[in-house]
Amino acid sequence: MKQSRHIFGSACLLLLAVLLAGCQGAISDKTPIHINPNMDAQERFEAQEANLFFEDGRAMRAPVKGTVARGYLKEDVVLWTGKTADGSWADNPLTVDLELIERGRDQYDIFCGVCHGVAGDGKGIIMTGNYGYIPAPSYHTDMLRAQGDGYLYDALTYGVRSMPGYGTQVKVKDRWAIVAYMRALQRSQHASTGDVPESER
Repeated sequence: MKQSRHIFGSACLLLLAVLLAGCQGAISDKTPIHINPNMDAQERFEAQEANLFFEDGRAMRAPVKGTVARGYLKEDVVLWTGKTADGSWADNPLTVDLELIERGRDQYDIFCGVCHGVAGDGKGIIMTGNYGYIPAPSYHTDMLRAQGDGYLYDALTYGVRSMPGYGTQVKVKDRWAIVAYMRALQRSQHASTGDVPESER
């Protein structure tokens, strides 16, 4: 038994030595073995390459007119535009719960907080660092508190005045989550005693 263990151990050491010897980094002129080539060498056109098959000579094709990417059909007008059928600002179409507000806070901290501040008071690091930017507004004004959720969504999507739009960077539901969090910030700065549950006063 002891001798068989010794032989097995010696065989393992010999195998390890052979493997290590084969990993010396030497350059070989032999063709490497490619077990599963699949479509590695398929006939294809590269980006910007000419293709005489088409009348315009381009290999890169524009999507067929009317093509809609999956998930971007935009059937829900309120969700995508922030407006109702009559053109007025809509309420948040998502179910506003703690999970949505937490998601909104996460996205707000990434995209909005640097300018508008963690409390939504317009005192983010970009505004207080003397970088020469036009001051960001506070969310805690009567005008912004009175606006519909759709207004905030629209400003976030397309921008307003010197603020750029984030419609290409933030997903549509995340934009609504940010709106929900902005409303929570507004409520937190203008809450009354009656807004606090009796058990937590």
